[in-house]
Amino acid sequence: MLISILINIIQTLSTVLLLAVLASVLLSYFLPPYNNIRVFLDRMVNPLLLPIRRVVPPLGMLDFSPIVLIILIQVVEWVLISVLSRLR
Repeated sequence: MLISILINIIQTLSTVLLLAVLASVLLSYFLPPYNNIRVFLDRMVNPLLLPIRRVVPPLGMLDFSPIVLIILIQVVEWVLISVLSRLR
């Protein structure tokens, strides 16, 4: 029972974080940087993107760090759920 709850929490947090990353990327094209929504999303997403940007610098005008972050979120979610599933 507890493991199922933990798995649901991990899946929910992963989904929220993925949506925040996607929203941040999409809204960066339409809203100015000082918009309240962008400021909120940037405060949530940028601390996760900054270490990735140190390793994967932008290529010209393309920033691949959100894609790397999305992949990392998915991998961490999969690993955590796999470990918890084995504990059942």
